[in-house]
Amino acid sequence: MQVTLKLFASLASYLPSNKKNAIEADLEVPEGSTIGDMIRLHNIPSQSAHLVMVNGVYVKPDQRDQYVLQDKDALAICPPVAGG
Repeated sequence: MQVTLKLFASLASYLPSNKKNAIEADLEVPEGSTIGDMIRLHNIPSQSAHLVMVNGVYVKPDQRDQYVLQDKDALAICPPVAGG
């Protein structure tokens, strides 16, 4: 199945080389893949996966290992942001 992975800010460096632009890549992933699987597969530090959304809907940290992605889902991950 195909999933679009979108990584923002400092996380963009974890995108695979077949990325379609600076922040996203279309990936072929096995059926049954979870958000947690994607984070581990791409070596994204879990503490940096602050805001995680699937198709624009927030997924809580304790749900990420159980959330099974579906064909054509868009998984977006943003790092924590600091400011002053």
